[in-house]
Formats: sequence, structure tokens, C-alpha cells
Amino acid sequence: MYQLDYPWLLIVLPLPFLVWRLVPPYREETASVRIPFFDEVAAAAGLVPTQGSVVPRKTWAQILLAPICWVLVVLALARPQFVEPPIEKVEPQRDLMLSLDLSQSMDTKDFRAPGGEMVTRVAAVREVVSDFVKRRQGDRIGLIAFGDAPYPLVPFTLDHDTVETMIAGVLPGMAGPRTALGDSIGLAIKMLAGSKTPEKVLVVLTDGNDTASKMPPDRAADIANQNGIMIHTVGIGDPTATGEDKVDVAALQKIASATGGRYFFGQDQNQLAEIYATLDKITPVKQTTLSWRPRIELFQYPLGAALLLLIGYHVLAWSSTGLKRVSAGREEGRT
Repeated sequence: MYQLDYPWLLIVLPLPFLVWRLVPPYREETASVRIPFFDEVAAAAGLVPTQGSVVPRKTWAQILLAPICWVLVVLALARPQFVEPPIEKVEPQRDLMLSLDLSQSMDTKDFRAPGGEMVTRVAAVREVVSDFVKRRQGDRIGLIAFGDAPYPLVPFTLDHDTVETMIAGVLPGMAGPRTALGDSIGLAIKMLAGSKTPEKVLVVLTDGNDTASKMPPDRAADIANQNGIMIHTVGIGDPTATGEDKVDVAALQKIASATGGRYFFGQDQNQLAEIYATLDKITPVKQTTLSWRPRIELFQYPLGAALLLLIGYHVLAWSSTGLKRVSAGREEGRT
């Protein structure tokens, strides 16, 4: 739409009329020379002597152009603009890191799919986590895979298609056969250190206990809490197993409680989907929408029009005066 940035300046439009009505006219006195043969000189020049003041006559062009140019100049001062439709930019208010256990035990085929067939743990996780990512359109999401050591797969991004592609390509054992849970939390803390979003959330999914970390999980959780990072833990697998394959429920609960998060346990794909649906509810999407409307300045058009009118008037006046002088010269030559 079109608008004036300083519409209040239009109040000066009647100013010339007020000056004409209220301010006394300008008067100028000039010295005159008295000569005894004034009448003869006036007759020879073809002039009719007048008495009193001399008021210069205005031409029709002056009467018409003066108010038009004044209106155009005032309109230019009011800064006409064309305001374009708003451009909106969405800024995420949360960084969400997903940390997935890809130790060799994730290849165990003990997860029941919704259809009743048994699938591997990693296949169930891929499908559920990908669906979770699709619903987090307002969050920046990062992805970590851990086994013997943690590896950053995707930095924080709003390109969720890339995150889903990486999740679809994860394989059991690609990060090593063991479980470095504490180190994965440490890597997430490092990646979240540069985040400027108000909320930082880490979701950790594992099917075993920590057997390869240099940093104990409880110590990593304390550091995460000091940095304002909330950790939700998800355990899958068999809590009654022995050795590395046993899910350390107590450790996962301690990690979550230390940061104000929650602990979940999934026994099949349906339950795992319910867990991520719950995570989706307790971490609602937050975002800030910034709006900006581009403005195109148009003051140069009325200002240019006024300038062209004045230039045109003076050119015509100069041309008319020149023609009169040439005509008068020719008459004198004939005489």
C-alpha cells in the first residue's frame, strides 16, 4: 500500500494562502527622475502613464503553477512510500539434540512392531525418531550417534530433511560395539555451548549401560545442569540382562532428574512411539516471528515533477521574451 511517513506535514498546505491574506504586501520605493518632456517620451515609447503604485501582473501560468508546485513540494517532504507485504522470519527458541545409541546391541531383533512382527531395535528407533523430527518444525535439531565414542552426525539446523536422511542411514555398530553414554552427553554440552536459544534440550536413547566413557554419566549430567541443559533419557532393551546389554535404569533416572528431565522406558515400537509423543507434548514448539515490511521511497517523483514544471515555465518565459525582442528589433529595422 501507499502511505506518507510524515502525514502531519500536510498541515502546511494552506500556508501560502494564509501568508497572502494576513501578511502585508511587499512594497518597494524607487527614485524617479522628473523631466519636462515626459509626455513626449511616454508617447514615443507607446506607454500610458499611471498614478500611484505599480502592481506587477501575474500570468495565467504563474497563477496555475505556483499552487501545483507548492503541493508537490509539500507532498515530497511528507515522504510518500510504497509499503510492501510483510516479510516474516521465524527464529527458533529451542535447540533440541538427539543422541542415539548405535552400539552393536541395537541390532538385536526383539522389538515388536505395530503389525506384530519382530524388528531390530535400530529399525524401530529410526521410524519413531524420524516421525518425532517431522513434528519439531520450529526447533533447531542436532544429531549425535555414540558407541565406543560419540560422533556428531548433524549440527543444529532447521533443515529437518537432512536430519531425517541421516537417521534413516544409521546402522548398528557404526560407532563401535560398546556404549559411551557419558561422553555423548559431554559432546552434546559442547555443541550446545554456542547456542543462544532460551531452551536447550537433549534426548538420549540407549539400550545398554555405560562401558566406554571417559566422563562418568552422573558427572556429565551435573555439567549439563550447570549449563541450563535439560536431559530426557529413553531406555530400551532388556533391563534384566547382564553385562553391557543391561539397561542401567538407575543411571538413566539419575541423569534425567539431575537436569529436570524425565526418564522413559520402551519395550516395543508402540510404547516407544508413545514416549516420543509424550516428549513432543512436554516440549511444545516455541518460536519467535519477526516481521519487517520493506519500504520504497517515492518522494523523488513529486519533487522531480515540481522541478520539471518550474524549468519548463522558465524556458517558455525565456523563449517568449526572446521572440518579443527579435520581433521588436525587426520592427525597428523596418522603421
